[in-house]
Amino acid sequence: MTYAAADRERWVAEDPALKRSDRDEFARDRARVLHSAALRRLSAKTQVVAPSSDDFVRNRLTHTLEVAQIGRELGAALGCNADVVDTACLAHDLGHPPFGHNGEAALDAVAAGIGGFEGNAQTLRLLTRLEAKRTHPDGRPAGLNLTRASLDAATKYPWHRGGSPTPSTKFGVYEDDLEVFAWLRAGAPAGRRAFEAEVMDWADDVAYCVHDVEDAVASGWLDPRRLRDPVDVDAVLEVAGRVYEPGLGTDELGAALERVLASGAVPREHDGSRRALAALKDMTSRLIGRFAVAVETATREAYGDAALGRHEAALVVPGSARAETVVLKAVAAHFVMLAAERVAVYEEQREVVAGLVAAYTDDPSRLDPDVRADHAAARDDAAALRVVVDQVASLTDVRAHALHRRWSLRPAR
Repeated sequence: MTYAAADRERWVAEDPALKRSDRDEFARDRARVLHSAALRRLSAKTQVVAPSSDDFVRNRLTHTLEVAQIGRELGAALGCNADVVDTACLAHDLGHPPFGHNGEAALDAVAAGIGGFEGNAQTLRLLTRLEAKRTHPDGRPAGLNLTRASLDAATKYPWHRGGSPTPSTKFGVYEDDLEVFAWLRAGAPAGRRAFEAEVMDWADDVAYCVHDVEDAVASGWLDPRRLRDPVDVDAVLEVAGRVYEPGLGTDELGAALERVLASGAVPREHDGSRRALAALKDMTSRLIGRFAVAVETATREAYGDAALGRHEAALVVPGSARAETVVLKAVAAHFVMLAAERVAVYEEQREVVAGLVAAYTDDPSRLDPDVRADHAAARDDAAALRVVVDQVASLTDVRAHALHRRWSLRPAR
């Protein structure tokens, strides 16, 4: 794939003297995300269960690094610039708040009157506004000031709320950030993702569906023998169809689970021994390879050996592979995220988020210094609330709990 000058353009022109002559623009993008504070904070943000609950399970940072490894290799095999895909993968979860998708839902409820909250839109806001690296000549923040190609690759949902070309609650930009969104999407077909964004999205799907199952088994939430119990299988398939892929029927989803189990990749039991852990790790390698190869093969069959990228192609995901990833997501959801034991935890997390929003709103002096300046410059109450949401979204799980306790917002459970 040959990237044009426009693909390497930055929103704010930079002093050529700041550039190293031996360094490609896309490599600089990757380095900026890798060295960002937002990426570091992911180490203390929930992936499936709280990072403090187990020494084995993944947090948002380890998940992100695994997505980047999968995406970089797949993108390179298809002819993308590996650094562009890597940057998108490293950035893809930067906007996620504390407590994973539960925290996201809590902030969306708080922000309902100002356009809601979406982790992907928050990622764009962070990359182009909140993460300190560059400013406009008039002093306005420009975030990390990544190239157009890298920002477009990191935009999983290239539309505003309500603008999806298909039924979806996901969106990639707030009204406040439409200016930079229009800039980065210049020349792109409306509603169509960059090819690199599709590679990133598939790498994300593969990583979390496989690794969430690994974490569920290793941490004791899932006994693999239950995957062959008809009652549990029916429950998993119900979640798969209701939550993840309503367009797939039970028969198709059931066949997908049978294929995964028949592959021999999933251990039949797990006793926590090193041998069992090795078998579990082998499962992840085999399944990741299975899904990456399926997509690479199908995409090559459609486009031949050409180097692919930007808006010149679409990633081809076979229906069989998508169905298999869906049922693996449903396995983790049924046995971990939707488990009865989690209900009280989720309720407490939502109370923490709502309590922190109220505390920052009542006393803006509690805001971090950089965010405090944004709040002081807010033109109205809606803009001020968006700044408070930015602050809460930036918090790690650990800091959110600590501030909640320090300010005694509600009695601890």
